[in-house]
Amino acid sequence: MKKYRVNVNGTEYEIAIEDISNTSSTYTAAPARSAAPTPARVPAAAPGSTAPRPAAAPTTPKPAAAPAAAFANGASITAPMPGNIITVRVSDGQTVKKGDVLMILEAMKMENEIMAPCDGIVQSLSAAAGSAVTSGALLCVIQ
Repeated sequence: MKKYRVNVNGTEYEIAIEDISNTSSTYTAAPARSAAPTPARVPAAAPGSTAPRPAAAPTTPKPAAAPAAAFANGASITAPMPGNIITVRVSDGQTVKKGDVLMILEAMKMENEIMAPCDGIVQSLSAAAGSAVTSGALLCVIQ
């Protein structure tokens, strides 16, 4: 048995380590346990067999994706998450460049910049400073 002194983040610990490589006794480790149960294997049906297949496990539906923007004919900018619009930096008819900050969305105590995905002119502004928005809500349209 060897004793060591270890310092971890300013706290000193004394540990003892046993060297088992030089001992004559045998040590058998316990089998490792898995965190999740292993699913039962279902044998595959032989080719041409009419054996019924096991039912598939039920799946939960995936949430619908945000509408895709058509940058050639314009872009619909939607809220990536629910939150509050705290600042709107553009107005209707304003020309914007790709990457310009359109508005600031506060969500989970963080300020998120909503940027222009393309060059264009702000056609319709649907969000105002102080308004609450849901995920996927239309914020503005750039054409």
